[in-house]
Amino acid sequence: MPGSTSDPPARNEAVPVLRLADGEELYYEVHGAGPPLALVSGLNGVGAFWAPHLAELGTRFTVVLHDHRGTGRSSRSRIDYSVEQMTDDLVRLLDHLGIEKAHLVGHSTGGAIGQTLAIDRPERVRRLVLSATWTAPDAYFRRLFTLRADVLRALGPEGYLRVSLLFLRPPAWIREHEAALAAEQATMLAGFPPPEIMLERIAAILRFDRRADLARIAAPTLVVGAKDDAVTPAYFSEELGRLIPGAETMILAGGGHFFPVSAAAEFRRLLLDFLERPAPAAGAAR
Repeated sequence: MPGSTSDPPARNEAVPVLRLADGEELYYEVHGAGPPLALVSGLNGVGAFWAPHLAELGTRFTVVLHDHRGTGRSSRSRIDYSVEQMTDDLVRLLDHLGIEKAHLVGHSTGGAIGQTLAIDRPERVRRLVLSATWTAPDAYFRRLFTLRADVLRALGPEGYLRVSLLFLRPPAWIREHEAALAAEQATMLAGFPPPEIMLERIAAILRFDRRADLARIAAPTLVVGAKDDAVTPAYFSEELGRLIPGAETMILAGGGHFFPVSAAAEFRRLLLDFLERPAPAAGAAR
């Protein structure tokens, strides 16, 4: 898209932002102390996705999270979005914070960012966790995200969220947490980016395909999926586990696409077990 403009929500000047080379701003937060850990959220792009984990992870790691450009409290940039651009923004943030190498946990679109960083900038990744992400669009993925884009065009952000949230949580969770889901929808609607930005972000993930490069990932990798994930079905996680050398794959019994939230304790247990495991001896198989 030609040009770039910023229209982020109003914020306190004390809020930490990184000013990028093109003048746009990236909102970020840093929590806790310890080895650096970057938590990278999905298509919605907001770092608040990781809120259930910050208290515990902050006692063990320096946790870095951010709102992707175009979302949340970051600049509402009118640019050609791509996974490579999103990855570059993350690298700029790590550079800004003086972090040379970090653990990375990427959920959904954040997992595509994690794959890209581990392939193209392997020196920046200690350990990699790929959560509910995919290898490349297949017929199901294309149909789902083309439908979501069509709903956004036809019904606007409110209709888009009403439909999308049905895919993100398991039916039983929705049945038992209707009030919480309504509150979540209201929060997401209040911060929803201009539709053209979300449509560009959807187009970006529909172009993503690094299957041919996955064998180059050298960082120890954990892939986590859920059997009832209707957005990135578990077969994507299983494929990532096969294609990334030495990767471990864990498929949760349930939790839907948002299992880091709806199955938070189980997800965090897997995360900590993997990230805090002693490094293998030099020359040992991982």
